Amino acid sequence: MEAGARQDWTGVILRVAVYAALALAGMVIFGLATSLWGYVAAGALGTFLAATVANTLMMNIFERAPLAHIGLLWNEASARNLLLGLAGGIGAACSVLVPCLIAGVAVWKPAPEDASGADAILFLTVLLLFGAAGEEMLFRGYGFQVLLARLGPYATILPVSVLFALAHVGNLNITALALCNTALWGVLLGYAFLKSRDLWLPIGLHFGWNFTLPLFGVNLSGFTMRVTGYAMEWNVGPLWSGGAYGPEGGLLTCLALAVLFAYLRRAPVRRQTAFLLESRERP
Repeated sequence: MEAGARQDWTGVILRVAVYAALALAGMVIFGLATSLWGYVAAGALGTFLAATVANTLMMNIFERAPLAHIGLLWNEASARNLLLGLAGGIGAACSVLVPCLIAGVAVWKPAPEDASGADAILFLTVLLLFGAAGEEMLFRGYGFQVLLARLGPYATILPVSVLFALAHVGNLNITALALCNTALWGVLLGYAFLKSRDLWLPIGLHFGWNFTLPLFGVNLSGFTMRVTGYAMEWNVGPLWSGGAYGPEGGLLTCLALAVLFAYLRRAPVRRQTAFLLESRERP
């Protein structure tokens, strides 16, 4: 191995290691700082703050560039990609849940004990938006893009998707199928970044899906966050419904992911310039 190649690898390993250390430290610190707001809120806000700080420090120290250059620059293409992501995430959730209600595979029943109303929906919206943006910055941000530039898509997206799944291993009612589905979500979101070269498309997909499930009254990644006063009860077993984990723990999510992959292949996504990938693509 030539000296230049060894030096390049050393730089990549150093940057990814520092990024991972900052992200982990931030998760602990900000998770504790926000723990008074409850486990779900602490997870969403703690992840967002940790990802923001880790990415900001890495971009300023190693790249001499602002945070927005990890794929958060806002322009007309960004707005289009975000809307396409939202449409895809919401549409995929509806495409598997609405037919189940129509066919009688599941029914809506009143859940008066759950918080509901405009205030509850607004709080949930803000919480899930922070959570989706935080996870995308954390797992598709600086570290992911540095590895993508050096290793290419296959050697980057698959391992990072496994890490993305393992980050959910502590969720309530987690199952082996739920972990597999979460890893597949990681692959989909990695592909979304690869196609758009920004974080707006994966953020839209992530938030659109997460926001829609509670509106239907089903659990999201093991957590109950109902806001409409209704719960969706299933007439099929957990293999399809996902049981207490929610649809992400069942075969319905496999169908939703197939729908989303097909959607992304044809969606008129605007490909942007990725700052951290430029050097690899420059002749």
